[in-house]
Amino acid sequence: MKGRVTLLLLVAVSCSTAIPTGGAKSSAVLSMERKLGRIESNGSSPHPPARTEFTEDEINAYFAAQEIDLPAGVQSVHFSSAPGVVTATTRVDFEKIKAGDGSFNPLLEVFSGVHDVVVVAHAHGEGGIGYVQIDRVSLDGVNIPRFALQLFAEKYVQPRYPDLGLDSKFRLPDRIDSATVGAHEVTVTQK
Repeated sequence: MKGRVTLLLLVAVSCSTAIPTGGAKSSAVLSMERKLGRIESNGSSPHPPARTEFTEDEINAYFAAQEIDLPAGVQSVHFSSAPGVVTATTRVDFEKIKAGDGSFNPLLEVFSGVHDVVVVAHAHGEGGIGYVQIDRVSLDGVNIPRFALQLFAEKYVQPRYPDLGLDSKFRLPDRIDSATVGAHEVTVTQK
């Protein structure tokens, strides 16, 4: 699940992407670590607790502290949420993402250089399955047409992450049954 920056849902529930860092950690980072550890250990428990809430502040502090191994080219990420909707604001070096794999397709030329990227997606989980639908993406404030996003995903993202696209469906880890994106929080329920 590593590298799915646009999938706040996975960030909130995935323990496999955490990497150790040195130095002092904020209370929000420590809280996030405790909650992720609890979810992981509850995954093998016969009766996990009903729910765990992650705040937007905890998730953003966790990313800012570099506790998540971001894909090459993704320099930073900040999340905000509203009911059912996740917005990720990030700085992306597309040359590093493409890793020298160019294209002769002029529609893909917009994905070059370093840009501020905003991704807006609907996300939720139910029945042990997570769902993310990318609604729109903008580069430096300019909305990118969906067909261009699809071309980019097929050429550069899906070869590394085959199950990731503009509409993604994936199994949630650690017996997580549901995930609900709320206003400034994500709540997961284990069964």
